[in-house]
Amino acid sequence: MSLIGNILWLVLGGLLTAVMYFFGGLVMCLTIIGIPFGVQLFKLGAYAMWPFGREIVNGSNSSGCLSVVMNLLWILLGWWEVAVVHFTFGLLFCITIVGIPWGLKHFKIALAAVFPFGKTIV
Repeated sequence: MSLIGNILWLVLGGLLTAVMYFFGGLVMCLTIIGIPFGVQLFKLGAYAMWPFGREIVNGSNSSGCLSVVMNLLWILLGWWEVAVVHFTFGLLFCITIVGIPWGLKHFKIALAAVFPFGKTIV
C-alpha cells in the first residue's frame, strides 16, 4: 500500500517538492555557514520525495544545545514559511476523505520543517 501511496505522492507534486528542497539545499551548501542548513534541506527533500513507509523521529541529539540554537536560526531565517505551505496543503488535502493520508504526511513534513535539527528519518 505504501508503494501506491508513494507513487501517487511522487506524481502529484512530491517530485517537484523534493526538487525544490534539493535546489535549496544546494544553494545553502555554497557557503560553509549554510552547509548544516543545506543538509537539513536534503533530509527534508528525501522524505518529501518518498514519505510513505518512513517516519520522522527525534534523534539522539534532538534536545541538545546545538540543535536548539540551529532550530532557532532556522526559524529566524524564514524557513518556517515552508512549514506554513505544508500545513496549508495538509488542510487542503484533508478536505476530502481520499486525500487524508496525503494531508497527514504534509502535517508531518510541516512539523519537521519547523524544527528540522535533531530529527532523523527511519
